[in-house]
Amino acid sequence: MKREPKAGVLALAMNLFLDLRNYQYSLSVVEGLRIHMEMGHSYIEIPKNSFNEMQKVVNASNEHVISIGARFSSEADSHLVCFQNEEGNYQTQANSKPGKTRTVTGASFVVFNGALKASSGFIAKSSIVEDGLMVQIPPETMESLRTALRDQTDFQIPCGRNDGGEVREIVTVRWVDLSSPVNTGITSGVDGRPLDGVRSVRVQQDTEFESDGRTISCTEVFYQLKAPDSNFSSVLSSCSVFQKEMALAACSALTPHLAVLASSGINSLTLRISTQADMVEYQAGCGGRLLPQRYMNELDSALIPVIHGGSASVPQTAMDMEFIFYITHTI
Repeated sequence: MKREPKAGVLALAMNLFLDLRNYQYSLSVVEGLRIHMEMGHSYIEIPKNSFNEMQKVVNASNEHVISIGARFSSEADSHLVCFQNEEGNYQTQANSKPGKTRTVTGASFVVFNGALKASSGFIAKSSIVEDGLMVQIPPETMESLRTALRDQTDFQIPCGRNDGGEVREIVTVRWVDLSSPVNTGITSGVDGRPLDGVRSVRVQQDTEFESDGRTISCTEVFYQLKAPDSNFSSVLSSCSVFQKEMALAACSALTPHLAVLASSGINSLTLRISTQADMVEYQAGCGGRLLPQRYMNELDSALIPVIHGGSASVPQTAMDMEFIFYITHTI
């Protein structure tokens, strides 16, 4: 993807997320966390049962930045969306539910940047960056925020100038009781099977697969565990290399066919890999229907070598892994 470099808050956001030494992009997602923005007030709501996940994010963050991915909030009547126009510029807009007045807007992530200097003239600043929220705070406020997150206590950040004037906005981090199921309304692209309550992880692919002006990438993997005593975190840890190799192999197999797939109306597809002791099966589909056999033949050639000779052993846990792939145009 070739375009001129962009300046401003977009560049600032990317600098916060990018690890230029290791060429990685990362944004940890805390299950159930949601961001609600209202007039004069923004709320970062963290489920109490996601305390351990939140601690991992805090402990893995660097001294000045804590960045957290959020889930889509069905309670918000609009949601921030970032898109790239034909000129290559990024734009942000709020998409509203039909017939709804926009009062609560959801966001996809929040970044706490603890490098705000006293000379800036602000006690804290909040702003929209792409489809997320950035909160700039002084170092001492960042330390207080870390303590609140570790102690599972609520925390308020008044935003405005430090001249004693009126507070323009308050950002509140609060712990809430949430019992709503994850991934509500999601169905499998293979056969339409409901995935309500099935936990998933977002994927940032570090290898680009491009052909005929289109790219394919794996963006999310659903884990449907079949044994009641299976631990989700342990499964993720043991499957990370296998997950990566299977996703890359599938992308490699389908890359030569991106133009044909897109012209057939297939812009997203699902690969389901079912595992248990001494058995691996897989299917691929789109919109609840299996892919034509010619694409399955291509997947056979790419996936079977990984299953039998990859650097990671096949998981022995009884589960279905559903890989979500998107085909997009390059600009």
